[in-house]
Amino acid sequence: MSKYFKISIVLSLLLFFTGSVYAQIIAPPKWTIQFSEKELKVGDEVKIIFKAQIPKDWYIYSNDFDPDLGPMLTELELKESEGFTLIGGLKAINPKKKYDEIWEGEVTYFVGSGTFEQTIKITGETIRAEGFIGYQMCTDVTGQCIPFEEDFTLTSKASPGQVTEIQETKTRDEALFVEEEITPESEEVIQTEIIEERTYINLDEEGEQGGLIGFMVIAFLAGLAALLTPCVFPMIPMTVTFFTGRSKSRISGIRNAFLYGFSIIAIYTIAGTAVAAIQGPEFANWLSTHWIPNVFFFLIFIFFAFAFLGMFELTLPSGFVNKMDAKADKGGMTGIFFMAFTLVLVSFSCTGPIVGSILISSAGGALVKPILGMFAFSLAFAIPFTLFAVFPEWLNSLPKSGGWLNSVKVVLGFLELALAFKFLSVADQVYHWGLLDRDIYIAIWVVIFALLGFYLLGKIRTKHDDPLDYIGVPRLMLAIGTFVFVIYLIPGLWGAPLKALSGYLPPMATHDFNIFENRYAAVASENKLDDVPKYADFLHFPHGIQGYFDYDQALAAAKRTGKPLFIDFTGHGCVNCREMEARVWSDPLVLQRLKEDFVMVALYIDERYELPESEWYTSEYDGKVKSTIGKQNADFQITQFNNNAQPYYVILDHNEELLVRPKAYDTNIQNFVNFLEEAKAEFGRR
Repeated sequence: MSKYFKISIVLSLLLFFTGSVYAQIIAPPKWTIQFSEKELKVGDEVKIIFKAQIPKDWYIYSNDFDPDLGPMLTELELKESEGFTLIGGLKAINPKKKYDEIWEGEVTYFVGSGTFEQTIKITGETIRAEGFIGYQMCTDVTGQCIPFEEDFTLTSKASPGQVTEIQETKTRDEALFVEEEITPESEEVIQTEIIEERTYINLDEEGEQGGLIGFMVIAFLAGLAALLTPCVFPMIPMTVTFFTGRSKSRISGIRNAFLYGFSIIAIYTIAGTAVAAIQGPEFANWLSTHWIPNVFFFLIFIFFAFAFLGMFELTLPSGFVNKMDAKADKGGMTGIFFMAFTLVLVSFSCTGPIVGSILISSAGGALVKPILGMFAFSLAFAIPFTLFAVFPEWLNSLPKSGGWLNSVKVVLGFLELALAFKFLSVADQVYHWGLLDRDIYIAIWVVIFALLGFYLLGKIRTKHDDPLDYIGVPRLMLAIGTFVFVIYLIPGLWGAPLKALSGYLPPMATHDFNIFENRYAAVASENKLDDVPKYADFLHFPHGIQGYFDYDQALAAAKRTGKPLFIDFTGHGCVNCREMEARVWSDPLVLQRLKEDFVMVALYIDERYELPESEWYTSEYDGKVKSTIGKQNADFQITQFNNNAQPYYVILDHNEELLVRPKAYDTNIQNFVNFLEEAKAEFGRR
């Protein structure tokens, strides 16, 4: 759910940023490339250091994760070298790491600044290194990803015992990739020299006091958002069960509840900050993605679900119970603290990415800020659970509440059972076990919630239930809502997207039988293109869309068919391109229009396929030879549309003129439909 929380923030700010997306070329990082030593000797091993000053709110991917995962890795290519030999490959220095739900794997990246090192051995007195470092820069603010290449020429002289001056050739034309309008903030970032090797995003640029207050507000809101995650919600029945009948008086119940809340805050604040200082936010990532904690949590929740359903009573060993009873008069803090610790540990499986964004401040040496951030986060997180801890004592004071309380526990047991599979699903997706595909997962939920509905109607009873003479209105409404939910789930068995549950369900790619994809394929087979698309053996459209991957071929097809040309500037490593395809293009209103009203062409800007030399050309923009599909597509986007970010959608008429203003990342389906309709209407008027 952390991804959707972030996306909701991006969408709320999108209108503000959209106006500036179209009329500027995004400035790349400023690179400093030099040798690690000033005195070079023949026979020495030294390093070429590549340091990038990354613009605010952007990040670049590193090169030490699975190259087949999706994003574009940073790589070094030498065109000419003299006086040295390479030792090993390009090494990233202390990149950050996270689990990316879009790519379903761990990625490493740099924010603020990034450093790479290439070890070499000096073999001659004249040293020359000429080449480029290729990388991808992305931002979560506007959903853009841009591939760049940083050309460089580095020369020096080496002689035994002699200090020589290193000459560094600046690597890029100062006019290349310059924004048309540079704000004071971006200018400061671009012009600032490289500082320390490890730097982090400064969230306090507005001033320490104001920054801390805003930071705490964001952390508090993040805590509220974390309550909606599928790992946290199942802890509600555990809390209710644990505190039901535990206290001997109303006062002691309230006291225990507040001790529970304070324990949650203390554990999150102290342990979380300590983990960040020692190991960084990677521990939260490990906890949320590794199979060991996820399978363990799955088994724990199954165990509790069976207990709530009445299979057995939760009892502790008698010796431990006696010790706990002896401490009861002192408040029984051990058991309460253990319950709070369990909540924090289990919740990390979903809140890890949210918490990690707060804890990352401490990795740069900050201390007060992560403590305050974790306090604000855990405060929002603890308040509802404190109320749930107080609530069972109030329930016990109600007359004849025993049977109703058991019904509540059984209902929560069904929910616990259903939500437990989320943990197994995470491990299954990360490690590709193939045990819990999307259709199997949905089938399990259909059965569980159908049984819950029958239980609410009194058709199923557990051994601790009182006889049900009649069904009250609240219980009937719950039953109706449950069966409505079951009916909503059923189409998902055949591939319906079920977008409201996308955070809980395995990805659509794991669905074995997808009638919707089959329908897409059927439509595609009926609408064959009148020309075989170039590069279709390794480039593809989603959802059965038929289209081209070469601009000239697509333009010719548009003229033959009398349709406008839809250009999709995309990339293999573009996360938000995949988001748009999954959330917007899949909608029937959009998909039908894309298939029927336009000639589609996807121009991949990071495709490394090298074209025949006869198709190479030198760009008028930067004077460089464009030899690959990706380089030519990127050059086309820059020179023709003054933009170099993806996703980027352009619709042209047969004279290659814009029909409407191009569109960037926007997951509002109606906005995209309006974009297509306006283009089609304008095309009809020309």
